[in-house]
Amino acid sequence: MRGPRTATGRIDRTRSSDLMELAVDRGPVPWQVGAVLRTVRELDADGLARALADRVAAVPRLRRRLVRTPPLCGRPVWVDDAGFAVGRHVRAVRCPAPGDDDALYDLAVGVVGTRLPSDRSPWAAVVVSGPAGGGGAVVLVMHHVLADGIGGLAALGALVDGAPRGADAGFPRRPPSTRELFLDALHERLRSLAHLPRGLRRLRDGVAALRATRPPRAPRTSLNRPVGPRRALRVLHTDLATVRAAAHRHGGTVGDVVLTAVGGALGALTARRGETVGDLVVSVPVSARRSTDPGRLGNAVGTLPVAVPTAGTPQQRLAAVARRTAKGRAAPGAASAALLDPAFRLVAAAGVLPWLLDHQHLVSTVVTDLRGPAAPVALLGTGVSAMVPVVSTVGDVPVVVAALSYAGVLVLSVVADPDTCPELDRLVADLRAELDALAGPDGTNGPGDLGEPGVGSGHDHS
Repeated sequence: MRGPRTATGRIDRTRSSDLMELAVDRGPVPWQVGAVLRTVRELDADGLARALADRVAAVPRLRRRLVRTPPLCGRPVWVDDAGFAVGRHVRAVRCPAPGDDDALYDLAVGVVGTRLPSDRSPWAAVVVSGPAGGGGAVVLVMHHVLADGIGGLAALGALVDGAPRGADAGFPRRPPSTRELFLDALHERLRSLAHLPRGLRRLRDGVAALRATRPPRAPRTSLNRPVGPRRALRVLHTDLATVRAAAHRHGGTVGDVVLTAVGGALGALTARRGETVGDLVVSVPVSARRSTDPGRLGNAVGTLPVAVPTAGTPQQRLAAVARRTAKGRAAPGAASAALLDPAFRLVAAAGVLPWLLDHQHLVSTVVTDLRGPAAPVALLGTGVSAMVPVVSTVGDVPVVVAALSYAGVLVLSVVADPDTCPELDRLVADLRAELDALAGPDGTNGPGDLGEPGVGSGHDHS
């Protein structure tokens, strides 16, 4: 059963999972994500704007704004922005401390932590001059309602050099009328009734996924404290092939190595604070799709809570993590979203979500792992030498980690509230030592073996 069309095409309506991303956006820092593209040469902001003016046609939502609908007309919809001008999304800045990587990354996390205007598509590109090591950088940021990690990478793939150009297709289209919205919402409700058995199966799968992956309750530690408005970002580069080989030796994945290293580093942090911790509970976003295209962004993500040990040898901890994540991955991808999405929205509507996020003890931290381009890409004819993910913290989780592979290099970003976690640099040093230890053939390599970026053989995270 196909839904009604407007006079100018199909209505681009948000998913229920998109609404959850809006519901979570209640803290002092907006629920936005981004990436730093390090380039071989500095880029010109005007040149980038001209290039993007042509390329954004391949990603419709980059020229659309999100609007709420009248009563009985369903979820919010994306409509073409008649006043779209790419120059409103692109600007140039200079690194506050040229030659200092930490200054570049703190600038980037500040860009991601600055709320985007609501009267246009929620994305921006900031061209940075003067970063460390010469070259340049571009900070890309978008609100999470626009896309999840898989969707964000699809959008990025449409903006780099060599990507197929999109057709204009009559932009801007007029927004759908109230009648068209009402009929479309009615059709969705009728379709939901027709697919009720499928919905019940999704609900059953969601319950099964939560039962199958339910970890012990997260311990009460200093890792769970309400966050403030500041963020700091530190970055590690490791050789992807080396990490994958270490994972395979112990029956795990690249993501398992990352989780194990994060558990060891946070265990060391809590030990220095005088706390005794066994397992930490890490929330791992799980996508319901392995890929998407620039025309289908949005969110399709559930969560996999993993009990990550902090004690034992690197081999023992990695083997335990591999067993636990394998059990979780056996559940349908993102099945838990069938329960979590409406629950989050209900709590948000009641006005108590900010309090719950600030006082939850379900997870100790969040770790994301994404597979980026396998081969180097270019922007305005300039090679992109590195891609660095930038995420944010929410509620009472002051430290989060994001991993992204690109051209044989695995990059780990650690984002923290520096007021709640002033030991950020020591934490990053411990994380590097953990990765080095896990990469050794017997799990006992000394520090420094993964200190420099390298080129691996591929991007299979299995």
